[in-house]
Amino acid sequence: MTLRSLTNGHTVELLLELAKERGATERFKSMISGAIVNPTEGRAALHTAARDFSGTPVTVNGIDVTAEMKRIRDEIREFTKDVHDGRVTGSTGKPFRHVVVIGIGGSYLGTEFVATALQHLGDKSIELHFLSNVDIHNFGAVVSKIDPEATLWIIVSKSFTTAETMANANLAMVFMKDRGLEPERHFISITSKGSPGDNPGSNQTFPVLRSFHMFDFIGGRYSVTSAVGGVPLSLYLGYERFEQFLMGANMMDIHAANAQPEENMPLMAALVGIWNSNFLGYPAQAIIPYASFLAKLAPHVQQLYMESNGKSVTLDGEPLDAKSGVIIFGEPGTNAQHSFFQLAHQGMAFPIEFIGVVRPWYEKYRSLSRGVTNHQELWANLLAQPRALAEGRDNENPHKKFPGNRPSSTILIEDLSPSSVGKLLAFYEARTVYEAFILGINPFDQFGVELGKKLASDIRSRMAMKNSDPNRSFDDLDPSLKFYLEKLFDAET
Repeated sequence: MTLRSLTNGHTVELLLELAKERGATERFKSMISGAIVNPTEGRAALHTAARDFSGTPVTVNGIDVTAEMKRIRDEIREFTKDVHDGRVTGSTGKPFRHVVVIGIGGSYLGTEFVATALQHLGDKSIELHFLSNVDIHNFGAVVSKIDPEATLWIIVSKSFTTAETMANANLAMVFMKDRGLEPERHFISITSKGSPGDNPGSNQTFPVLRSFHMFDFIGGRYSVTSAVGGVPLSLYLGYERFEQFLMGANMMDIHAANAQPEENMPLMAALVGIWNSNFLGYPAQAIIPYASFLAKLAPHVQQLYMESNGKSVTLDGEPLDAKSGVIIFGEPGTNAQHSFFQLAHQGMAFPIEFIGVVRPWYEKYRSLSRGVTNHQELWANLLAQPRALAEGRDNENPHKKFPGNRPSSTILIEDLSPSSVGKLLAFYEARTVYEAFILGINPFDQFGVELGKKLASDIRSRMAMKNSDPNRSFDDLDPSLKFYLEKLFDAET
């Protein structure tokens, strides 16, 4: 990782002293060991245990989490083999050729990132789809691409009550029943023990073929390496590649916990992030991977970081005296250069994180290039942009002047292999956690999403009343809400 930050040696020393004062590395190690690091919910945060192959016991509430994660990995391996070998099929005997993940937020974003990043390794006989938005257009687009008889639906919900996920799941079940198919042969769940979805075969409300468990000590946005990502990614990539992905993530976990502070990549990135937001006042950061297959990285990090660190109070509930979190956005390069880099170079400044891939996967096309290869052309831009941002260029024409002195960082990954993608995923997880530990906030709760859900529930109840009694009015609601609801129902009549 190379930093072109507005810091000097003394600044870095002070930032490292801040990390030491806040006990950042000690807290990170405590997290890995199973300590309660989510005090508002009284929970551990053990996403790292999902990719820990050491066998070292980590006990939470009487559960050996390391052993439990191994048991789940073994279940995923066995189920994947049964599907790939044709022992588990749809209700008409057709082998599964489509896998649809039904989930929202952390139940799909990380999985979609990894699946997209490793699409060149995907099983060509299985297509992976994602049904996340409750928008009916999302459902229609997905079902237009699948063969229902050869489709396995994976419902991902810890509580099995998430409104959007269950609306889509119920829609999918009716869709399958209308085609004479048995849902218990086409649906599996990834859910908590004892949830309404954790009852294979005997659940008459929502029958499923198989359940895999998720736990309250692994939050959704940190759950890619658990069963949440493990089941769909193993079906799509093969279990062996999923395990290679886990091993890469584990390597980064070990680095994040044990590297010397000045050599600890996630810690240094977190410190520079705090410097950029709190001391230099930058409100946003762009993530620009110079690799098309990493297109879903920014949306994943957007949720991971902004939901974790978008807080306004300390662990003790006191007002936070620092800025926490910035706006994360991004687009692959070089596309981003033709989208918002005008702003980056001559408008409002914001730090940019560039990501380069050393070895491309499709080497077989090198011989088709003339002059420089496509990958070399990509790298020419990857190397030029940070330099242009930092150095700028003077010009007597003010319209053509580049002010420069704009911060960036560059991260290189060796290739688009499962191991490299695993390291990249775990880097951003550790960076997010380190920033929170230094700021003294909780990166593992997300109460900010609750109010909107409550208000949506109230509006949903009024909609249901109107559906039951078309003559019911909205006159008792505030004028704005009444206007929009009448507009909606008028369009549906």
